[in-house]
Amino acid sequence: MTESSLVTDRRRAADEHTPANCTPDSRSVAVRLAALSHPARIEILKHLSASRSCCCREVVEHLDLAQSTVSQHLKILVEAGLIRFEPDRQRSRYELDRAALADVSASLAALVDSCCSGR
Repeated sequence: MTESSLVTDRRRAADEHTPANCTPDSRSVAVRLAALSHPARIEILKHLSASRSCCCREVVEHLDLAQSTVSQHLKILVEAGLIRFEPDRQRSRYELDRAALADVSASLAALVDSCCSGR
């Protein structure tokens, strides 16, 4: 079973156990935090933040992981909306979605603030 199918299976299981009154924002943050739950994906985000955009091969060289592994991690980050994919026959490019990452940060900060203030 691939990691991408595991993520899909986890999402399905999470949907079955998600409260009916769960807000769309909570679902979105949960999906994005799940995508951030692997060290390689954190490193990919760091690498993308240091460049305007890059292709899969550049990420492979930077992380020294198999191309198939990097492709799976990139797919998960794209599906979570944390990075953008620009297809090109010769060299498809990936770019960090800084606004999406800022949204996750703001949502997480609001959650921590809410939990820590006892509200």
